[in-house]
Amino acid sequence: MSVSCCSAHPVTQAHLGAAVGSAGTTVTPAHHAKKAPASEKADTLVVGTISTGNPAAPTAEAMAISGGQIIGIGSLADVEGLTNASTTTVKPEGIVIPGLIEPHMHMWTSLLNLTWTDVSHEACPTFDAVVATIKATAAKTPDGQWVLGKLFDPSLYPGEPDLTRTILDQVSPNNPVMVMNASMHYLYVNSAAMAAADVTDQTMDPPGGNFGRADGKLTGVIGEAPAMMVFAGKLPKPTQADLAAGITEILNECARQGVTSLREAATGTLAGVSELAMLHQMNGAQRLPVRMSTAQFAIMAGKTPDEVAATWKQAGVTPFSGDEMVRADAWKVVTDGSNQGRSGYFLQPYLGEDNGGHANWTPEGLRGAITPGLRDGWQIMVHTNGDAAVEFALTAMEELLPGFGTNDLRHRFEHVSFTTDDQLARMAKAGISPSFLMNHVFYWGAAFRDTILGPERAN
Repeated sequence: MSVSCCSAHPVTQAHLGAAVGSAGTTVTPAHHAKKAPASEKADTLVVGTISTGNPAAPTAEAMAISGGQIIGIGSLADVEGLTNASTTTVKPEGIVIPGLIEPHMHMWTSLLNLTWTDVSHEACPTFDAVVATIKATAAKTPDGQWVLGKLFDPSLYPGEPDLTRTILDQVSPNNPVMVMNASMHYLYVNSAAMAAADVTDQTMDPPGGNFGRADGKLTGVIGEAPAMMVFAGKLPKPTQADLAAGITEILNECARQGVTSLREAATGTLAGVSELAMLHQMNGAQRLPVRMSTAQFAIMAGKTPDEVAATWKQAGVTPFSGDEMVRADAWKVVTDGSNQGRSGYFLQPYLGEDNGGHANWTPEGLRGAITPGLRDGWQIMVHTNGDAAVEFALTAMEELLPGFGTNDLRHRFEHVSFTTDDQLARMAKAGISPSFLMNHVFYWGAAFRDTILGPERAN
C-alpha cells in the first residue's frame, strides 16, 4: 500500500483494541466531545491514560463512547454517570492518543496495483532478482495477458538501472508488461504494452508527460501521469466489487495503524468522477473506518483543466461538498516528477549530470491548470519536489492569487523536499503551507546524499 478533520471519528471496541501494546495507538479525536443528553448512555467506556490534545486538560482517565461518538471525557468519577449495565469497559495498556492524520496518500493508484507482483528492493535485493521475478511471473501468465509489477526502485540498486523495453521484451515476449516505479511517477513497459496502447516512436508526448526516448526510439520508460494513463487505461477494468474490496482493505489497514483521517491526493485518476460517488455509496452502506478528504486531479485523459473542472462540477462535486466522512476539498496539480527518478525540477543539475529535471508544464500551462481551481473556490494542492518546481509554482500562485480576492484556504505545496528560506517566506506571505513528506527523506535520504544530489545539498 502506498502511504503515501473535523468531527469526532467513530470509535469501536475493535478500534480501541489497537491501542493495547507498545505503540499506544488508537483512534480517538483530539478534542472533547459534545455534552451528552442526560438520557444517553455509553456503549463503551475506556479507562486508562488518555492524551486529549487539549493543553488546558492534556490527559484524562476515562472516556465514554456511544454509537461511535465521544459523549464524555475526564475523570472516572465524571464519566461513570454516563454508563449502565450494558456498557463495555476497555482498559488499554498503552496511552490512548488522538487519531493520526495522513496528509497525502494515493489510494486509487494503490488500488490499481494491490495484486501486482512485488518487485521492491525488499522483495528483490538485486536488480537481477527484479528481472527474474518478472520473468517468473510472465512464465505463469497466459499469453496475451498483462504482467504487472509494482514498487520497482532503481535508486536503491548500484548504477540505478532502468527496466527498459529491451529487458522486458526478453523476459516477456508474449505478454504486455507494465511495472510501476515506487514513486508512482514512472512506468516501465515492453513492446507488447506499447502496441496495446498504440504508442509508437512517432507518438507525441502528452502535455505534462513523456514517452521516454533515446535517439528517437522509445525506451519503455514512461514518465508522469498523462503518459502513464495511456497505458493504465488499457488494463482490464476492475469491477466495482473489486474496487470496494480494495478500498476496504486499504482503509482498514489505515485504521489499524491509528490513522483516522486522510487526504486522497489525486482523486479521479482511476475511475474519474465515479470515484467519489462510490465512496459515498460505500459509506452509506457501512460507515467507512477512516474519514477522507479528497483532492480532485486536474488531469483527465483528453481534457483540458477547464474541461476537467466542468466535469467535476457537472457531477455535483464542488468545493467542500460531501459530509463528515467523505468530503471534496482540493484541486490537485503536479509541477514536476520525483527527485529519486531525476525528474524533480531543480535549480542546479543532479550530481554528476547536466540534467536538473524538468517542469511538467509551461508557465502558461501551469497557470491554466491552477486557475480553474482558484476560480471555483478549491484549496489548491500543488506537487513540488525540487527547488525549481517550488519557484515555478510559487511564481504562478503569486501572480494568480491577487485576482481571486482574500484567500484563507491554506493552499498547499506538497513534498517540498528541497526549498530555500526565501521561498518559505514567500509561501507564508501568500498564505501557502508547505506540506513536507518526510518519508521521502527517510526512504531516499541516503540516495539523495550519495548519488542523486550530493552531501552538501542533501544536508
